[in-house]
Amino acid sequence: MRPFAEAREILIARAHEHRTPFRNADPVLVERVLDDLGGLDAEPWCAAWSAIGERYEREERWDLAYEHYRVARYPTVRCAAQREAYRRSQECYLRLPQDPPIARLRIPFRGGGTIVADLRVPHAPQPPPVAVLWGGIDSYKEERRPETYLAAGIATLAIDMPGTGDAPIAGSTDAERMWDDVLDHLAARSDVDGRRVVVCGNSTGGYWGAKLAHTHRERIVAAVDHGGPAHYAFEREWIERAERGEYPFALAETLSRAFGGTSEAEWIERAPSLSLLTLGVLDRPCAPLLLVNGIEDSVFPIRDMYLVLDRGGPKSARFYPGGHMGPSGSIDAIVPWVRARLNAALPV
Repeated sequence: MRPFAEAREILIARAHEHRTPFRNADPVLVERVLDDLGGLDAEPWCAAWSAIGERYEREERWDLAYEHYRVARYPTVRCAAQREAYRRSQECYLRLPQDPPIARLRIPFRGGGTIVADLRVPHAPQPPPVAVLWGGIDSYKEERRPETYLAAGIATLAIDMPGTGDAPIAGSTDAERMWDDVLDHLAARSDVDGRRVVVCGNSTGGYWGAKLAHTHRERIVAAVDHGGPAHYAFEREWIERAERGEYPFALAETLSRAFGGTSEAEWIERAPSLSLLTLGVLDRPCAPLLLVNGIEDSVFPIRDMYLVLDRGGPKSARFYPGGHMGPSGSIDAIVPWVRARLNAALPV
C-alpha cells in the first residue's frame, strides 16, 4: 500500500491543479483536512468532507455542497456513510442551474433494477444526435462535463459504467448488455435522433467504449476509448506496478469494487478474464473507434492502446505527452471527431 505521505503530496498537487477529486476545492483547505486525517480510510475521509458539504448545504451554496459531498464519497462507495454522501451530492447537483436543463431518467434494465441517466438536449430545430457519456471507477455521471458536446449541437446522456454510481450491475465479462436498454430507450425517444448515437467512455470506462465498438457496432455510429485498459492492464505485473503510479488511492481495490470484488487480491485473480484480447473482441469488426491517452500513463499502460490499434480494422488515435488520459484539453480533439462521424451518418 502507498504510504500516506506520498498520497498526500499527489492529492495536494491535484488540488492546486483543480484536478479530480478537487475540481473546485480550496487547496489550502485540502491540505489542512489531509493533515488532520493522516490517512485515507473510508469513514474518517467521508466524515471530514461531509461536514464541509453540510455547512455549504445549510447555506444553500449548492455548487460547493455538491463538490465536498462528491469528495466525501471518493474514490468509490466503500461504506454506508459514503453511500449517503453520494446521495446528498446528487441532491445538491440536481439543484444547480443548467441550460439546457437536466432530465433525470430511470430506464428499466431487463436484468433487474434501473439505469439512472441524465439527459440534456440542446436547443435545435431537429432532434439532435446523442453522445452517451460515462466515466471510470471514481467519476460518476454527475461529473460528466457535456458542455463541449452541447455546444456542438449534440445531446448528451450521462450514465454510470457497470459497478459504479447507480449502475444496476457490476462489471463483468458480459456487462455490456446494460447498454442494450440504454440504446433501446434512445431509439424510442422523439426529442433526440436515436439512429445517430456515439458512446464515450473515460478512464476505466474507456474499456467499455472499446468493447461496445465491437459488440454493438451495428447500433452505434462511433465510440471513444479515452484512457481505458484492454489487456496488459489486467496482468499481475502491471497491477502491482500501478499501485505506486499517479493514482493516489488504492487503485487495484477500487477497480475490484467496480467488478464485484473488494480487494487487490480479488482484482489480481479476476482481471485477466476481462482481457479484450483473450475474449476475442479485438479481432471482430468494429464501429469507428477513437483512442485517446497520455503516453506516460501509469494507471493503464499505453501498450493497451497500441494493441487495440494493431488488431482488427483501422482505428483513429490521438496520443499526448503526459499521464493518464492526457491533458484536459483533449476534449477539443474528441468532440470534432465525434461530430464528423455523426455528420457522416446523416441520412441522404
